[in-house]
Amino acid sequence: MPQSVLSLARLSEALGLTEQGLLALVASCESVPDPTLVALTVEEAARRLGVGRTTMYALVASGEVPSVMIGRLRRIPAQALSEYIADRASVTVALVA
Repeated sequence: MPQSVLSLARLSEALGLTEQGLLALVASCESVPDPTLVALTVEEAARRLGVGRTTMYALVASGEVPSVMIGRLRRIPAQALSEYIADRASVTVALVA
């Protein structure tokens, strides 16, 4: 079965968007986290926190964000990110008060 090539221009026109608008929509969909994941890669965890990969590795190495090994793969429990943010928020509140 032959596949037809659909250009970006034709696709954006069919959807009633500009090419830039379509590219922005695709980019925003790529950054939406999968809520069903319970264990994240370091890169996924970094994206959820809005920090860089290097910063996330530093947080894991220091123990501020716990991680687990699953086979040879390092994973960060999704719940650990919520706990990290809650801990940071309480430290900030304590410093301000």
